[in-house]
Amino acid sequence: MPRFLDTTGNATLGIGICARCNRKMALGELMSDPNIPGLMVCEKDRDNFDPYRMAARMPDQVTLPFVRPDVALTQPDYIDWENEP
Repeated sequence: MPRFLDTTGNATLGIGICARCNRKMALGELMSDPNIPGLMVCEKDRDNFDPYRMAARMPDQVTLPFVRPDVALTQPDYIDWENEP
């Protein structure tokens, strides 16, 4: 049996169908699903936003204020004092 909706007083006179429960309701009651933006659903069938669908964070760019050159910090194991010029 058809159900007629009274849309007087709403911003639009259009009627939409929820993509999940297939209930008929005014277009102002339908909203975009956070995880699938093209899916128009009612408040009851709307999902919570899944943070694992977000893009990965960019690594921090860390630069040191005083950079030393890349030289060996250790001394040679053997020093020949007799033959040194």
